Amino acid sequence: MTSTTIQISQDLQQELNKMKLFSRETYEEVIWSVIEDTKELSEQTKIDIIKSRKEISEGKFITLSNLKKKHNIQ
Repeated sequence: MTSTTIQISQDLQQELNKMKLFSRETYEEVIWSVIEDTKELSEQTKIDIIKSRKEISEGKFITLSNLKKKHNIQ
């Protein structure tokens, strides 16, 4: 692995810190997450989203509260 140092402002560092999912997450992991979030969705994902939206519009879903009631979870 190649390693390099970059300079960032304190403001950016604070923003990156806010994005960490856990305290020991590295800035590289945070940056990769941002990059991944900005990539275009795969064709299969687009198909799945269309299918899910259709199922929701047809009422073929269960809410979290109803699922908890069904399984007697508080």
